[in-house]
Amino acid sequence: MASEAKKWPSREGFTVDVLSNCIYRTLLSPWKMVPLLVLAQYTAKGREILESRPRVLKALRVLASLAVFSRLGAWLDRRVINNGVKDHYDWNREVVVLTGGSGGIGRRVAQLFGDRGIKVAILDIAPPTDSLPHSVRFYECDITSPAHIAEVGGMIRATLGWPTILINNAGILTGKTILGTTEAVTRRLFDVNTLSHYWLAQEFLPDMIPKNHGMVVTVASQSGYTVTPNMVDYSASKAAAIAFHEGLAAELVTRYQAPRIRTVLVTQGFTQTALINNLTPEDTFINPLLHPETVAEGIVNQVLTGESGHVLLPAATGTLAQRLRAYPLWFQHSIRCRLERLMRAD
Repeated sequence: MASEAKKWPSREGFTVDVLSNCIYRTLLSPWKMVPLLVLAQYTAKGREILESRPRVLKALRVLASLAVFSRLGAWLDRRVINNGVKDHYDWNREVVVLTGGSGGIGRRVAQLFGDRGIKVAILDIAPPTDSLPHSVRFYECDITSPAHIAEVGGMIRATLGWPTILINNAGILTGKTILGTTEAVTRRLFDVNTLSHYWLAQEFLPDMIPKNHGMVVTVASQSGYTVTPNMVDYSASKAAAIAFHEGLAAELVTRYQAPRIRTVLVTQGFTQTALINNLTPEDTFINPLLHPETVAEGIVNQVLTGESGHVLLPAATGTLAQRLRAYPLWFQHSIRCRLERLMRAD
């Protein structure tokens, strides 16, 4: 399976994320703005320019301050969520357990790891329709069944080795209203999107905790921050997945004394996979419809850092969604009502 080539500036085209990244790397780069500020204040040519353009100095000071504080904030975030400790990953020995890896984003994640020779165990109910890299194996598994997970876990340990990275990627979406769904459909959705995270963690975390080494990746959704009509069950299940991630990160430090086990949260927007075939999400400059390759690369790149983190795609709408509950109630309600028009099933 060949990965789609990345286009410049992104597969999604020119979006607000591309623009903000350019600003972050230029106007908000301390490595650029601080030297400019120094040159402006302490060189003859710089002082000459400032005499004719006094507002330039004020702008440079503001930009340099924002640049420095933004980098300091990012550094502090990374240090705290990694509990102030580092760890080493030997990618020739790590074993990745990936749920929902037979199609969509998961299949591309498996390919990216496989291209690097990293061992991957795909857990899914149906095998991939194309050939797998030599280091990737498929295991048929009902991830809603703790007993079946335990059985497959034993097979993985016997064939690939002891798992060190768990990626909870599998998910389903129905696009039904609260009154338009059934008990069986709702229970199945929560079994896959939320409860499976608990059963998989209970199976594989005991392998990681004694070694104080490993990683758990929770693939949630920006819908977990913003409840969306026509898919309230999905939004609720992803909100619960986000809570699972946050609580697990805290328990690993406070209850299991395993500060080196990393936790990664992925909150992506709507992506061009079969999951959204019956919905009508927007594709705009501010909120682009993502390519699965973009999300897969975001997941794999974060895992390869060997650090805890938050993969937020697209970043602009993700930041808005993440902070939605801090906004006035009238704004929250209007956003949810607007989302109903976008998520109306065909």
